[in-house]
Amino acid sequence: MVYRVTKRIFDILFSIISIILFIPFWIIIPILVKIDSPGSVIFKQKRIGINSRYFTIYKFRTMKKGTPDIPTDELKNQSNLNTRIGTILRRLSIDEIPQLINILKGDMSFVGPRPALYNQKLLIKLRKEKGVDKVRPGVTGLAQISGRDELSIPDKVMYDKLYIKDASILLDIKIFLVTVKAILTGKGAN
Repeated sequence: MVYRVTKRIFDILFSIISIILFIPFWIIIPILVKIDSPGSVIFKQKRIGINSRYFTIYKFRTMKKGTPDIPTDELKNQSNLNTRIGTILRRLSIDEIPQLINILKGDMSFVGPRPALYNQKLLIKLRKEKGVDKVRPGVTGLAQISGRDELSIPDKVMYDKLYIKDASILLDIKIFLVTVKAILTGKGAN
């Protein structure tokens, strides 16, 4: 209980600070996205949150208008669907910055199992079976630092379950720091 309250306080404070620190990104990225391709600046998508409830996740748009709303690993010719600026935003995970709003709202946490897309039936099913859906999803998690898009769905769920079993502030800090390293190297990103 103390862990959850401490984590939520951290999420609120750090998301407010980050939103303020990232003000230049909130100005520059929308301009670049609009110049690069037609469509909205913010990409909204239905995701599965805590207790298997739906919520809308926010990201800077990185793909061309009309791209199918399916998991990245199921897209054929994904590189042709990325916008020019989108490729850079995804590689550096800058497209995730609007999720600070999701964290502030309580839809997400900085660290936790990555929220499933509404149509990832196997992932949703396995997470329910393992109780992973009982925790707030995160921008990053143990599965992301252990292979990210390279992991199979059962492996992602295994890492999610391990995270829940060992959850602590120290583990969250470790995952967050390793995530920063992974972002800088682009390791495992599709």
